[in-house]
Amino acid sequence: MSTFENVTVIKAANVYFDGKVSSRTVQFADGTTKSLGLMQVGEYEFGTAKREIMEIMAGELEVKLPGSDEWVKVAGGESFEVPANASFQVKVHAISDYCCAYLDD
Repeated sequence: MSTFENVTVIKAANVYFDGKVSSRTVQFADGTTKSLGLMQVGEYEFGTAKREIMEIMAGELEVKLPGSDEWVKVAGGESFEVPANASFQVKVHAISDYCCAYLDD
């Protein structure tokens, strides 16, 4: 899906890591949320409250998922999933455009 219809966008940015990662929250009529953002080149660690599916729309990074010691390459057009109440690390090698879905289960 390249566009979202009938949504509410929160204007205030979510800014992390001294501005190197930022996103905007998109709220859907069914109560679900996603964020659309950019990550600049660097290394970051994130925590989750809900299960997340992170779709990389453009760029290149490596991710180390919870419970793994292995770095996995992820590029534009690919995605990865992170469980709720966990943390994961990314090494961003090229500015990465992403869409993150927050799932209730």
